[in-house]
Amino acid sequence: MMNALPLLIIVWAVVTGLFLVLLAYNGTITRYEDNQLFLADINANEQQRQTAIVRRVNQTMPFVRILGTASAILTVVIVSIYTWSCWLTIHP
Repeated sequence: MMNALPLLIIVWAVVTGLFLVLLAYNGTITRYEDNQLFLADINANEQQRQTAIVRRVNQTMPFVRILGTASAILTVVIVSIYTWSCWLTIHP
């Protein structure tokens, strides 16, 4: 199992890196989002801009959830393998 640990760490680093990039992207997109309720067509341009922001964030959210879950699972697996290996080393 310890032979697979370096490969798991590389996979974890890639998945976590992609997760952080998506979080940064969503943070950049939502920086200019305002929680507004548009009741009239006076600010139609602003409403379109806000709708586009929400649409882009909604498109990336499934990937954020998948990558976040995968990163958490890989973290638990790596720590478990390492702990089990240390336990077997200490108690032969």
